[in-house]
Amino acid sequence: MAAVSTRYVGQGFSSRGDKNRFVLPACFRSAVKEASAGQRTLCLDVHHSLPCLVGFGLSRVDSFDDLIARSEAAALAVGEKFDRDTLQNQIYAFETTNFDDSGRFILPEALANHASIGEGIYFNGAGDSFTIWAPEVLFTMPAGWDAAKTKCRAQMADAARSKRK
Repeated sequence: MAAVSTRYVGQGFSSRGDKNRFVLPACFRSAVKEASAGQRTLCLDVHHSLPCLVGFGLSRVDSFDDLIARSEAAALAVGEKFDRDTLQNQIYAFETTNFDDSGRFILPEALANHASIGEGIYFNGAGDSFTIWAPEVLFTMPAGWDAAKTKCRAQMADAARSKRK
């Protein structure tokens, strides 16, 4: 299997805009497009363990078979039952949405509802993917998330200042 080489680094904030769209931060736009074979295709899903969403480009799908194999080996190594069908249904159930040259995209309503997203979202780079948070949810996370909380507050303040201009 091909290794995922795209890395998402940085952060950003977007308020819900006209036509119910958010803006993918510039620091992720080219990486998502590159990881989606030149298409402006953003993959979105519910994070498997955090109360947020996860975003990535299409090339990450190339790593899913390896992830399944590693998960199966880990389960079998400790004598646990492994359910391949359930894991496949979980990881391949992501949604795709397109974004324009300015990064504007529509967040699927079911995903927005699941992550309690209202009028703004915070993006946080996480290596082979990035997380997408409702700021109010991020602010409830434990101390290990303090840096992300601080960056989110700063990004929100920058967005508010830009809006007033």
